[in-house]
Amino acid sequence: MATATTRSRSVVYAPRIRELLDRDEKVFRIDPSKVGVSDSRLMAEVVAARPVLSTERSVYKPAAGADIPHDSATRTIRALGQDAMAGVRKPPPPARGLSGPWPYAGTSYLRRWLFAADPLPVSLLSKRGITRSDTLSRLVDRTVTVWPGSAGHEGRTELATLIRGADDPLERRQAVAMYRRATATLCDGVAALTGNALWLLGPGRARPEDRANLTTVLWETLRLLPPAWMLYRNGGEAYTGLHPEIRPGDDVALFPLLMHRHPDYWPDPLDFRPERWDGVADPEKTPAFMPFGFDGARCWAKHLIVPLAERLLTVALDNRLTVHSPQQQAHVPLRSLLSVRFEARVGA
Repeated sequence: MATATTRSRSVVYAPRIRELLDRDEKVFRIDPSKVGVSDSRLMAEVVAARPVLSTERSVYKPAAGADIPHDSATRTIRALGQDAMAGVRKPPPPARGLSGPWPYAGTSYLRRWLFAADPLPVSLLSKRGITRSDTLSRLVDRTVTVWPGSAGHEGRTELATLIRGADDPLERRQAVAMYRRATATLCDGVAALTGNALWLLGPGRARPEDRANLTTVLWETLRLLPPAWMLYRNGGEAYTGLHPEIRPGDDVALFPLLMHRHPDYWPDPLDFRPERWDGVADPEKTPAFMPFGFDGARCWAKHLIVPLAERLLTVALDNRLTVHSPQQQAHVPLRSLLSVRFEARVGA
């Protein structure tokens, strides 16, 4: 399962990912306390065994020493959706911003497109140069908590409005954390998906049939190179008895990346074939396909990811964004989001 046909391009996975791709079994022990699962039926049973915990969610895990209230989470989801849809209705930034190392160039471009109108220092919350430094992140967080910007700032996003409208310091600190997490999760995920699609399309650029329906390109990318390639569940009694390999206390790692490439579920599983999604009304109902998780534990931003990626991919193709280096082979490091790394240039 390790090598995919990607229109004359290939990828080199991190060693730990290669080890997973080389496995034949669908349920396997990773280490003494972890079990890996790529069996479609068992994955569904694991997810259905109990509700997902707040600590297992990247966005809604506790912040500022307290759990995120349900109504606060709901407001964040609603605000992010409004901001994303309002942002992409604006003209995109200059295409030269897409040049550089991907997926980072795509992430920075999206942040300028969707959140550049926010006042300082709110706009610094999602800057890559800031987020890479724990010291700078803490400094910016404290600054925004005290001074979230002027009340009359025109064009402020709904997420930034939630920060300014917080009633007390704890609520504001949590709003700051939610802004950072929500914008990062959205922009990083969309950029990773778009970059993976650009790589899979190959050096010949998109064929006419691909350009006519970029949505199918993105669904096939989500199958072959899903950014959300692993879901992790902390161990507990809920999983005891689901499978002999899962012992009490074992943590469980679910691998859509493996399931999406298994010949038991997919014909020609390693071939990049967007046409396999032609006429599929609801791809998420396809058996053995889990790009955003199962019912009850789906990604909270799933309704935004594909439309935004299609918009970003359209801008990239319209401006002739091409892979500069490497030409034929790229690396996929061991990160929470699976994304191909490459250099790209506009109009090259």
